[in-house]
Amino acid sequence: MKKIFYNIFVLLSFIMLMTACGTDDMEFKNADVTEVTKLYEPVLEKAINLTSSGSLYFSWKPAIAQDGGAPLYEVYFDKEGGDFSSPLYVLPSDLNGYSSGADISHKILNKIAKLAGAEPGETISLVWTVVSSRGINQKMCKESNKITVTRIQGLEDPGQVYITGNGSEAGNNLSNAIALHRSGDGEYEAYVKLVAGGIYKFVDSKSGTPAEYYIADGKLQEGSEGTANTLDGVYRIKLDFGTASASTPVEITEVGFWFCPNNKIEWKLTYQGKGVWKGAGPVNFKQEGWGLDERYKFRVTVKDSKGKESQEDWGPANYGEDGKPSGTAKYYNLAVYNSTEQFDPKWKFANDFNGKTVNLTVKMTGDTYTHEVSL
Repeated sequence: MKKIFYNIFVLLSFIMLMTACGTDDMEFKNADVTEVTKLYEPVLEKAINLTSSGSLYFSWKPAIAQDGGAPLYEVYFDKEGGDFSSPLYVLPSDLNGYSSGADISHKILNKIAKLAGAEPGETISLVWTVVSSRGINQKMCKESNKITVTRIQGLEDPGQVYITGNGSEAGNNLSNAIALHRSGDGEYEAYVKLVAGGIYKFVDSKSGTPAEYYIADGKLQEGSEGTANTLDGVYRIKLDFGTASASTPVEITEVGFWFCPNNKIEWKLTYQGKGVWKGAGPVNFKQEGWGLDERYKFRVTVKDSKGKESQEDWGPANYGEDGKPSGTAKYYNLAVYNSTEQFDPKWKFANDFNGKTVNLTVKMTGDTYTHEVSL
């Protein structure tokens, strides 16, 4: 009986709750909101030299919502003299629009300056204001402040870069474009075969209508012209969007398996395409008084644009690595070292590889340079 009364009580409570939900008191209302009455910073006429890693803080006096809730804010940008009816750019404030401030990156401001018509390195004035809202009700601040920005001399970091064109192994089919390795903010690197007589260029996507870039006189420029190529072979190309520059391609003429205790290249790896080298040969640990020496790395010969050859070591990303394989892929990660030494930096073979024919694969591509060892 108690259970029946309890069930009736729960049912009646539910009916009363649903009835209450249908009353006017529970209806959602779009509360009125005041406009922002004061823009604090950046101060009027502030001048900023934009950089690839900087940011600028915008703040204002909070608005007030009629229902006591928290207003939302959006920052509007326009050309000098504009009235924000067709703003160049709109973005929410911090905390998903609930903060009365916005930390805006220089890269975003650089994009806005570009939309306003400024070329890289040029200075332009922009105006900004804030729109407050609560529900569907919006109010625009009657104030607007002017800032003057100088665009980044370089190019905006696209976040991903590919090489394409018949002047490279990628060919003209955009879907076959080869991804570059991102080595830092706005910095990219490719190990790729170049084909003399063709044209290559860089893009930010393998589909659609991507942004295009090319090299001219050591400068990285935006446009579809492409780079006329006279080189033939496997090359390392470095791009820096932050400074809109490109290094002169360096030819990779040889990648060798360097066995440290013998102080020499034992055998060579051959280029397979798309930044990958493979090779196979005997590996025999060297008997020393203290035990077997199994240390190795890669000795690489490069040639500059004047034909001068030099060597560099490709060894562990962890320069001080001194252990056996740990069982994790990270152990095999690779970095380029401009200096060469007999031993450091080095990896060590696992015991199973002694006296065997070993396969080595070097991958200078993707997010992480690495290599593989197998039988």
